[in-house]
Amino acid sequence: MGKVDPKVDEAIETLNMRDTPTRRRLLAGTGLVSATAAASALLSACSSTPASATGSGAIGDFPKTPAWQFWFVNHVTTNLFFVPTQSGFKDAATLLGIKQPKWGGSTSSSATQMASYIETAISAKADGIATCVITADSFTTPVANAMNAGIPVISYNADGIYKADGTPVIGTNRLCYVGQALYLSGQQLGERIVSLVDSGDVVIFIATPGAGNIQPRFDGAVAAIKASGKPITPHLVATGSQTAGELTAETAYFTGHKTIKGAFAVDAGSTELLAQALGKTGLLGKIPAGGFDLTPNTLSAIQAGHLDFTIDQEPYLQGFLPVLYLYLFNLTGGLVRPPDSDTGLTFVTKDNVGPYLNSKTSYEGSTGVTKPTLVPRSGPIQNPVATTST
Repeated sequence: MGKVDPKVDEAIETLNMRDTPTRRRLLAGTGLVSATAAASALLSACSSTPASATGSGAIGDFPKTPAWQFWFVNHVTTNLFFVPTQSGFKDAATLLGIKQPKWGGSTSSSATQMASYIETAISAKADGIATCVITADSFTTPVANAMNAGIPVISYNADGIYKADGTPVIGTNRLCYVGQALYLSGQQLGERIVSLVDSGDVVIFIATPGAGNIQPRFDGAVAAIKASGKPITPHLVATGSQTAGELTAETAYFTGHKTIKGAFAVDAGSTELLAQALGKTGLLGKIPAGGFDLTPNTLSAIQAGHLDFTIDQEPYLQGFLPVLYLYLFNLTGGLVRPPDSDTGLTFVTKDNVGPYLNSKTSYEGSTGVTKPTLVPRSGPIQNPVATTST
């Protein structure tokens, strides 16, 4: 077996893999061997490859490859939600011994800027592209251009838009989607709202109405509320793509609607600021509230009882899996095609928020943590509040 690059070896030691890693051990350490059809197929196809057949710089039994570099195209590159996503793609690239991915796109949910970044990636001869598809058709041409140039494209976090009944409208020819089942997560939000509110007006904040990553959640929530038969009236209120403006928008709404019966949100930024806005307007603790994602302020608000819940969609996997899938696609000449992968849905409440706050890791985006760490675990595994979206 060839000599492992020192930087890769150091990263592996950080992951508590100090012995010479095999391909199966590396993938098993991520928990993905049984989770992804692509990884299983590769393990089966290559299980008889002798170690002597690998080239220098190979990791495990993988053959030596070019120093591939993948590009991640995002709609809000500075949003805290995507901190663990970036950790995920960095860890995957280190694990596989390839270049660290590029990160860019837009800070304001501009599909035009994102499309331009895809074209830049094509011109730079990217080895693969992962992009959020936040509109139905803005990405059709740039994704087609990439695929026609022989560059594989995967969508993550958002995959276009949905019809009112939750049917996806896919406007791109991407290979697969990695992310939460968005409309279903909205339905779960709506059912939780129904369990907390008997009647009256509720507000659902959304950063950018119509965006493919969050509009399906609002639509799903409204559908669930309507199906319940309860006299609850949901109101959509836009907060904007910039975190600084979201607090202002929420505070202004609460100031003018003191009789609201519940406050909820469908994106990370709007959720993170809910407790602060409620506090500014005297509504904190007086009405149920909740939303999405695991930013530090959201978790602290749940622990303090200021928010009732938040919904986790595993942003780390939304960075890790696309790198793995693009790597496998390139490694096998396109024979191992990546599968659509639902990154799941878990309700985080005061009952189970402790581990999220007590475990400072890059996997969940803890402040100041930039390297992967081993998180000790003990006791029986329970899953009382998780809902696997299918």
